Amino acid sequence: MLAAGARVVLPRQGGAWYVGAVLGEGGQGTVYELVPEAAGRRALALKWYRPEAIHPSQRAALVRLVARPAPSSAFLWPTELVDGEHGAFGYVMPLRPPESRPLADLLIGRVDVSFSTVTRLCMGLADAFLQLHAQGLCYRDISLGNVFFDVATGQPLICDNDNVGVDGEHAARVLGTARFMAPEIVRGEAQPSTATDLYSLAVLIFYVLMVHHPLQGRRELHFACLDQAAEQQLFGDQPVFVFDPIDDSNAPDPVVHPAVLRYWPLYPAYIRQEFIRAFTVGLANPQARVREGVWRSRLARLLDGITACACGRENFTDEGHAGQCWACGADLPEPVRLEFGGRSLVLRAGARLTRHHLRRDYDYAHVLGEVVAHPSRAGVWGLRNLSDATWAMTLSEGDASNDVPPGRAAGLVPGAVIDFGGGITARIVA
Repeated sequence: MLAAGARVVLPRQGGAWYVGAVLGEGGQGTVYELVPEAAGRRALALKWYRPEAIHPSQRAALVRLVARPAPSSAFLWPTELVDGEHGAFGYVMPLRPPESRPLADLLIGRVDVSFSTVTRLCMGLADAFLQLHAQGLCYRDISLGNVFFDVATGQPLICDNDNVGVDGEHAARVLGTARFMAPEIVRGEAQPSTATDLYSLAVLIFYVLMVHHPLQGRRELHFACLDQAAEQQLFGDQPVFVFDPIDDSNAPDPVVHPAVLRYWPLYPAYIRQEFIRAFTVGLANPQARVREGVWRSRLARLLDGITACACGRENFTDEGHAGQCWACGADLPEPVRLEFGGRSLVLRAGARLTRHHLRRDYDYAHVLGEVVAHPSRAGVWGLRNLSDATWAMTLSEGDASNDVPPGRAAGLVPGAVIDFGGGITARIVA
């Protein structure tokens, strides 16, 4: 361990920091806060390896990682290597923001977030690993313990990036986390890779959306305890998806697994179908696994289809069609939608039109419009123009268009067409 108050000079950062409080401990080492010596600088975090975890290959991996930028802002990426006495070392990374919470807090009910937040979290994870894999890297240890998230926005933060390596180039010292490792790794047939990352990502997304593991059904009840032999069979030798459409031998038990039985039917068929693919053909064939970009696309569609019940709970729609509220049982009205060809955005209160909806670039940060209530007419809603461009709105075919300048709102009139400029138009439907 490092002594509190020890001074650490960081050449790449330019300056010195002092070792502060312990932020966390794991199997490989301890994470400390680094307090800046100079006023006005941000605190950092330092992971310091235990003597038994020190290995030349780990140091070499860190040298490679600090030499490249983070794949995306979702990664708490190593920024500098720190060497100590007797071969000890560690690495510096950004400090995790105080508003971020462990993913486990969501699954055990310590925090209560909306479906919108959960969907954005999963979409952010898919995007982050897409960026990582696009650089020829693999994470090797995707699991619940390595993810934090912002409760307000759903933005993920991925930590423990010191195990990241070049796909297929360097042997992994860490094979993964139990129940998240691909079956071929559990069987000892493969090393971690991008293909095994895809399996782990699918497990993680299923866990977040369904609050359950995709392979833990009634078959686990046959074992007195889930020891190594049981896990070898359930997650390696004979894995069976709990919702396998052909083999129901591992279906959820209504008494032991009520959560997954409750959540599964809430999601549209296009989400359930990807899980079926991931955990049927994808179990045996790594090349058939669901890609990160597919998850990102499906989750973006899921997010855009969320509507709200009068009871305040969010619900998913399928192609804009709503059923009954999962929380109170009330019939949901058919939502007003903005249709862009084959895509649509449910225009519920507070819904935001972003650059992604116009350009399909997954840029949700640039907000171009927001659904707002009329200031004096109850029950009347409009889409306020928050962009820098003037929109043109046509109420029906053959009518003259009306300008909707920045700051003004276009009424949500079914059949009306909004021209956003650049050849991009959308129709309001109900």
